[in-house]
Amino acid sequence: MQKRGPARAAATIAATVLCGSQSIGALAAEAARADFGRLADGTAIEIVTLTSPAGVRARVMTYGATLQSLDVPDARGRTADIVLGYDTAAEYQAKPNYFGATIGRFANRIGGAAFTLDGKRHALSANDQRNSLHGGAAGFDKRVWRIVAVESGKTASVRLALRSPDGDQGYPGNLDAEVTYSLDDTGSLEILHRATTDAPTVVNLTNHSLFNMAGEGGATDVLAQTMTIPAGRYTPVDAGLIPTGELRPVDGTPFDFRKPRRIADGIRDGRDAQIVIGRGIDHNYVLDAGTTASMKLAARLTDDASGRRMEVWSTEPGLQVYTGNFLSGTVTGKGSHLYRMGDGIALEPQRFPNAPNETRFGSARLDPGATYEHRMALRFPRGGR
Repeated sequence: MQKRGPARAAATIAATVLCGSQSIGALAAEAARADFGRLADGTAIEIVTLTSPAGVRARVMTYGATLQSLDVPDARGRTADIVLGYDTAAEYQAKPNYFGATIGRFANRIGGAAFTLDGKRHALSANDQRNSLHGGAAGFDKRVWRIVAVESGKTASVRLALRSPDGDQGYPGNLDAEVTYSLDDTGSLEILHRATTDAPTVVNLTNHSLFNMAGEGGATDVLAQTMTIPAGRYTPVDAGLIPTGELRPVDGTPFDFRKPRRIADGIRDGRDAQIVIGRGIDHNYVLDAGTTASMKLAARLTDDASGRRMEVWSTEPGLQVYTGNFLSGTVTGKGSHLYRMGDGIALEPQRFPNAPNETRFGSARLDPGATYEHRMALRFPRGGR
């Protein structure tokens, strides 16, 4: 064997290191920033594409800090977009349906569009009959967020920020909100919501994607898909979809998904008054683990035909499940697909709806000096239920 001199050995080591670094780079998650059209007033919208070597791709739009698309491979490696939405920023503005948006200041409903904090009543924007829904008529889903940072590496991420001024939609305090989407090299998408305030207020932020594990706009709706939710109770609602304050057991009801079960099972059972009121499921589940410091499983959704499986993880105590009950075939989404009831399902981890008016639901209060934080993740394990 021929011996190598010091110079040749050093060159060999350098080449090996370079090759290794190229391999690492090839497996890194990447982030790319681009234009995504304009709103009606000419405001420019951007989109950031996060790509994982695991085959998952997420696109995040500055309008509404929205998850505009989420491409996930099936069991055979065939990729499909699993979230409902539109092809252009202008459509999100013209046909608002909360598709993929960041919801705030308060996700879900607040009864009577008002709450009292420290003895002062705050009247909110009423955009759902007499109630306030998803932050009001001009909630965070209808704002243009500012991109703070875009990064590639083992994790690709985009961090967006929004200032909500004192009195915005009736809420007190200047609120500084941030949401960070991070896609790692395994294909897990984490969404971190944070907020601070200069006056006592209430906060409840989440993501409002509607999922279809068979692929958005395909021939198969979500009703044949299998769902699991680790929750033994849920919060029944009145005719205005405001929780009554009761924490009702799911035993023997269409709401029991503690074991894997088809979404269609019982969802159209008119013998259950809650299904009639919601036109399906539009209810908050009380997660067994409650509020947690680290994320725990909130839901699992499986499409047996494609083999795609998604797990929703979160630190929050509740999970709003909405089976697309108000999609009536009048909304034209991506690729000119008409969205109908059951074409997507929302799985929204959050504080309980109407919590500012219901002491039994826990506090949604945020004070100056404290930081609100909701960490959630969408994970895509392979195989099984």
